[in-house]
Amino acid sequence: MWQSDEFITVREPIPSTRNGTSMSATFPVHGHSVEAWRMGEVVRLGEGTRLGEITRPIFWPKPGAAKAAYLKRKRAFDLFVCFLLLPVVFILTVIISYFIWLEDGGAPFFMQMRTGRHGRRFVMFKFRTMVRNAEEMKQRLMHLNELKPPDFKISNDPRITRVGKFLRRTSLDELPQIFNVIKGDMSLVGPRPTSFKADTYEIWQMRRLEATPGLTGLWQISGRSDLEFDERVKLDLAYIEKQSFWFDLVILWRTIGSVSRGHGAY
Repeated sequence: MWQSDEFITVREPIPSTRNGTSMSATFPVHGHSVEAWRMGEVVRLGEGTRLGEITRPIFWPKPGAAKAAYLKRKRAFDLFVCFLLLPVVFILTVIISYFIWLEDGGAPFFMQMRTGRHGRRFVMFKFRTMVRNAEEMKQRLMHLNELKPPDFKISNDPRITRVGKFLRRTSLDELPQIFNVIKGDMSLVGPRPTSFKADTYEIWQMRRLEATPGLTGLWQISGRSDLEFDERVKLDLAYIEKQSFWFDLVILWRTIGSVSRGHGAY
């Protein structure tokens, strides 16, 4: 555990848990984060408290020896797989980029700020699957949003191009994130990074930021693409609790099956 004079403990029930048990929440504040406590003092926050309402600086705990060894194996495996796939990724990138450009003459890549481990923001790469003015159109389509804000998703989204529909159905739109994995911003397996910042999270949701975000995770293989953020976080927390090298391999194997059946994002 890193040392600090500003330790606090945040304990609150996870919404909709069967037994209502409490958990220690980990969250970043002002660029620093921790699962923190001060001897003899517990700060209790009501359900719905958000990161932006917390003002004390805190820090993330150091992983134990077993967790540190797992993270090293996980990183080595990520790099091995990514470099092994690079020749194929390069060929597919050239082909996909051409067809995206052919459809509307726009840039093939879409780059967006996402929230990663410990709340750090990074640029995530994807193939562009929407029209070039998609962000402008989003404001006019807000009333069609099917998920609770800050999430945004529409079935049969009119902004998605013909090539984009194919890329999403096959999950090939995520292929450029191989480079995020190589950079260390992401892993092959982990919670999906959110486009909204960590300060919009409720306190109990912050623990998902203990893990490096991934290309795939438990909710990607759950068979549903319309889960609310709370439901996705519960799956992310279940992954963090069971996190192991073999569990990652199982998720990767099931992801291959899910993608081959065309269960990509809509």
